[in-house]
Amino acid sequence: MNVENMAVQIDEAFFLIGVAILLIEIVEVIFRGDFKAKTFAEMLTSASTQIPYLLVETFILTGAYGIYWVIALGMPWAIPVTWWSLILVVLLADIIYYWEHRIAHEVRLLWTQHAVHHSSRDMNIVTGVRFGPLEGIWSLIAHIPLALMGFAPEAIVFGVIVVLAYQTWLHTELIGKLGPLEQILNTPSHHRVHHGCDDKYLDRNYGGILIIWDRIWGTFQVEEETPRYGLKRDFNSQNPIRVWFSEWPDLVRDIGRSKSVGEALAILLRPPGGSPEK
Repeated sequence: MNVENMAVQIDEAFFLIGVAILLIEIVEVIFRGDFKAKTFAEMLTSASTQIPYLLVETFILTGAYGIYWVIALGMPWAIPVTWWSLILVVLLADIIYYWEHRIAHEVRLLWTQHAVHHSSRDMNIVTGVRFGPLEGIWSLIAHIPLALMGFAPEAIVFGVIVVLAYQTWLHTELIGKLGPLEQILNTPSHHRVHHGCDDKYLDRNYGGILIIWDRIWGTFQVEEETPRYGLKRDFNSQNPIRVWFSEWPDLVRDIGRSKSVGEALAILLRPPGGSPEK
């Protein structure tokens, strides 16, 4: 079973779906006469985040994923790569993604990376590729439990790719609510909520493929009115450098004001918005 090839094909299929949605989005705003220079600049900024992200993926994480192979060599048991194990690893990777994603919102150090994804005031397919340069490191660590359970490294990578690829089509206002599917699957409607910075929408709908994890763990919110997208604080830049490092100045300032190593660590580990004064 060529698992790597299957993962690539799934990723490419969702990429093509995303491209199709993007083209329709562009045609729609052109016909509405609503395609502004700022919209195009925002898309370019989102796309620009792929430069540092892919550099890290290529030169650091490609080798770092070898940790899964090291763990596999030392495990006294191994789960064979079969259809049932691939389905299981995708399900488990989806659960891990929920917690990986939720923790990235709740730990300020991790939020410095994930905030990049949330920093756009627009919601379109290109927003889906807006990543912090070091986000992949946290993902690598979060999926180590799958290696300890005995899943083959290629199966783990397959699960990670499928969960991420599925989310390509979620970043759009073009698709409305999808009826009964809204009860089980993560949909564009649910993900628009996740990108909202309104109080009622903040830190909701963390799921990757399935929305049932949010329903189980109490973070689900239905889309009622159109969210205001972006960060809670006033941030609306199309400068790639500012977007890549948007959270670092305030974090460095707060650490500099801390009165002890313990307080500095608390700032790194507490939710975004923490400061020495708080």
